[in-house]
Amino acid sequence: MTVSLTAETFLLDLTPQSVLDVGSAVFHGVNIAPGFAIPSDGDPRIDKALPGFLFTCGPDHIRHPVPVEGAADGRRYPLHGSLCGHPALDVLIEEDERETVCEGRVPVALANGGMAELVRRWRSDRSTGCVTLDDVIVNSGDTAWPCFGMYHINFGTGLFDEETRLTGAMLPGGSLPWRFDDGDMTIFCVAAAETAKDGWAEIAVGPIASLGGRSVHIRFRTDTLPYLQVWRNQSPGCAVLGIEPVSHRLASRAELIAAGEAPDFAPGESASYCLAFEVR
Repeated sequence: MTVSLTAETFLLDLTPQSVLDVGSAVFHGVNIAPGFAIPSDGDPRIDKALPGFLFTCGPDHIRHPVPVEGAADGRRYPLHGSLCGHPALDVLIEEDERETVCEGRVPVALANGGMAELVRRWRSDRSTGCVTLDDVIVNSGDTAWPCFGMYHINFGTGLFDEETRLTGAMLPGGSLPWRFDDGDMTIFCVAAAETAKDGWAEIAVGPIASLGGRSVHIRFRTDTLPYLQVWRNQSPGCAVLGIEPVSHRLASRAELIAAGEAPDFAPGESASYCLAFEVR
């Protein structure tokens, strides 16, 4: 089952079976999601999510698997946390001549035995072509745990050429070629909050020739997503660039907790995240 956000210039397929993330993302007739030109990490949940344009990482963990603290049975936090693969419930779609709104909630069983609920709201503006995502994560269990969040926004780099760049105030020099650094695969993470305007950071990917020379502009709120992680993989069979607003710097889970950067998230506590994107 899919749910679509549509306007004159785009068609986004949402996935109620997995968090109402974004599968295909067609702008001006071109699907910019990577499809299967993306590596497998051996986790079926992630293998299903990565080919899409956006999937959500968290809320109990981000990045690669590590042991659950204090678990005697050897449990590990799964790749990119527990959220991916959980179905959305009570999905509601409302449309009028100005916008489409899609809402749903996602109860999540966490690897550490806790519980969370994601309340998600997508909004697409027909006149501007802007798509906005508002998320609220709630600790719905009875134990505290550190809260993490990251949004993977993935592009198929087969659409890029030598003119395509990354542009944003948080980047070194304000701009980088899309194939930054050497080698087939690389990653970096930079602070985005310091250069944000009115609490929002923005990065553009483009121009993309197949989109008529347009660029994809991604904005995110930096009070809860103060960092930007960027990775690319051009290994044989792979062609993907990931733009990833994230709650924490690129460091191990243990280091972040020890440094006080991942405090306990108490029962009933909530955190909100917001991002937006458009092609122009």
